[in-house]
Amino acid sequence: MNILVLNCGSSSAKFAVLETTHGGELISGIAQRLGSPEASLDWKLSGTKGTRALPGADHAVALRAVVDLLRAHGLADALSGVGHRVVHGGARFSGSRELTAEVIAMVEECVPLGPLHNPANLTGIAIARELFPDLRQVGVFDTAFHQTMPPRAFLYPVPYAWYSDHQVRRYGFHGTSHRFVSQQAIAQLALDPADNALITAHLGNGCSCAAVRNGQSVDTTMGLTPLEGLVMGTRSGSIDPAIIGHMAKTLGASEAAILDALNKKSGLLGVSGLSNDMRTLEEAARGGHARAALAIEIFCFVLSKSIASLVVPLGRLDALVFTGGIGENSANVRARVIDQLGFLGLSIDPEANARHGREEGGRVSRETRPQAVVVPTNEELLIARDAAAIVAGSAAV
Repeated sequence: MNILVLNCGSSSAKFAVLETTHGGELISGIAQRLGSPEASLDWKLSGTKGTRALPGADHAVALRAVVDLLRAHGLADALSGVGHRVVHGGARFSGSRELTAEVIAMVEECVPLGPLHNPANLTGIAIARELFPDLRQVGVFDTAFHQTMPPRAFLYPVPYAWYSDHQVRRYGFHGTSHRFVSQQAIAQLALDPADNALITAHLGNGCSCAAVRNGQSVDTTMGLTPLEGLVMGTRSGSIDPAIIGHMAKTLGASEAAILDALNKKSGLLGVSGLSNDMRTLEEAARGGHARAALAIEIFCFVLSKSIASLVVPLGRLDALVFTGGIGENSANVRARVIDQLGFLGLSIDPEANARHGREEGGRVSRETRPQAVVVPTNEELLIARDAAAIVAGSAAV
């Protein structure tokens, strides 16, 4: 079954067509810098890359260009459904759902919880329904995987009415990635599917960890929004909330401006003053850039502390799973974190780690329990498979 996967951001739209039986990617690409004169559509098909300028294009123009591209290569008429990444599903969704009018209305109700992401997701859904009126559309929610967390994990110690009346609670994100890599790790390490304890670390420009017990999320680092938790590319992660009011007063700025700085000008970029890209920072640190080295040190320290804290809800640790752009490709970050977590029994295997575990079935630690492994994430494939299951007849996944 061929499924079109769409992931619409505020100024971009990623897409891919996947064949779900064997997991093959037929085409993938991104429409980026939307709304600007530099907007473009870039794609990869059968190992060949292509690009098309779309000056000033918005999401509607970009997605129509995607459909034209699919038609030109005979892929549009072979689609069985469309799977959409939806960032915030609130407490409404514990699994993937067909995007009926009722479900879309529920997603719209979650816009106040996900104001940076859900409007773009809804735009993509609306345009896809217009372009493919005969195809079933499926929403796969970043927050759904974490709906198995118990109240002790998802409730904040704030006035209870904030939760009961205003839905203020920890939701968690990157759920599609955490679900995919935890399933892969269980199979890869031949763990008992009914009795296992994993910590999955999704590390990219956005970062989060999840404690996964027997395939279910029992705790995670992100919260009401993706700002809470680990140090990220441009996000601060967890800070003293009083900093917001303090800096608003100190700088004569609005709280919205301070929140914007915490989301877009903090994290690795804020500390280093150089870049939000770990590869750039590692190169600069090797060249003697002190603040780049400091940013990496803080990133790894906060990550290590967070991983250690997630052992508590698990009760034990069978494996630590690294994924995402940093998790899969930075041997330096993995080595630092594993060394700091040596008290848990983890021990780095330098040679395996340098190879990113590619010759060891993902393993980058010594052959003891717990193990540390690299598992490449594939959120698009999981979205496609969920969509395919619903198209084939499941009410929800």
